[in-house]
Amino acid sequence: MNKQLAEFQEHLLKSKKIVALVGAGLSASSGLPVFRGSQGMWKNYNSIDLATPDAFYIDPGLVWQFYSWRRYSALQAKPNKGHEALAKLSHIPELKYLTISQNVDGLLNRKRNDELDDTYIHDPRKLYEIHGSLFTLKCTSFMCNHVERNNFHQPLTPVLEDTEFEYLNKGKKRSREDEGSVQEQNIDPIDIISRQDTFASTSSSPQFQPVKTIDEKNLPRCPICEGLMRPGVVWFGESLPLDLITGIDNFIEHGEAPDLILVIGTSGTVYPANSYVERVKLKGGKVAIFNIDIDDDVVEGKVDRVWGFKGDAAELLPLALEPLIGKI
Repeated sequence: MNKQLAEFQEHLLKSKKIVALVGAGLSASSGLPVFRGSQGMWKNYNSIDLATPDAFYIDPGLVWQFYSWRRYSALQAKPNKGHEALAKLSHIPELKYLTISQNVDGLLNRKRNDELDDTYIHDPRKLYEIHGSLFTLKCTSFMCNHVERNNFHQPLTPVLEDTEFEYLNKGKKRSREDEGSVQEQNIDPIDIISRQDTFASTSSSPQFQPVKTIDEKNLPRCPICEGLMRPGVVWFGESLPLDLITGIDNFIEHGEAPDLILVIGTSGTVYPANSYVERVKLKGGKVAIFNIDIDDDVVEGKVDRVWGFKGDAAELLPLALEPLIGKI
């Protein structure tokens, strides 16, 4: 790995145009589960089945409860060093740079704490969240195009209170007490949630917080037309935002060719993510993969113009980028 790292950093310092492709593996170190992974269930529902337009049309109350839980989990998580490394990269003035994020957790848009300067928040002009954000809301009315961004209010409506936790076992009361001790002990609240879920899921009969039957009028409503609001994420069966895809295409295809693409916490095998890697390679750029699952040939440096750094992307990425961004 030392030889690979030295070769990568030498190329990094010569690179004038860099693309980063980010997946769920980067946020795993912040305590957020990989959406398509083994933890893809919520209250005996398959998470993927709830992330569709049809599911929202049939039962918007159920889908909003699922997303209330996801929003809460993301708010309890904190950006890790990998997020901070990409934020730092986005603020280098002489570097042409773009992050393509497949994540919806908003962690690239936040700082660990208020004492850090704004270089710890990703430059929004260089961040393309192609799958949307949990903290964006969109009106579903055909006659209204209202979009609300960076809404971090939780719960969004009173009726969604108590939907943040998956399990019973006095989950809410225990968690609030734990959050008080968390501040005193400097423990991340997401660990408390994880321990709760682990405790409940290993019992012989896990007790889920019951799914509520919610009247649609009590769900988030549009402030312009009073229509029903939906999560501002791209669901299965929906197209990716055309303006973002066009912006990415323009960045890769116009001007000088990208020197490097960073593939972080993602397999890069799903369209359009896989196309970006191949297009950068076709233009002569090199690839650096940071992931827990990488082919041995890549890790051993046997694949031309590809480096592989196997392990926690949140730890490996800041180390690899250190010559350019400094120590985090």
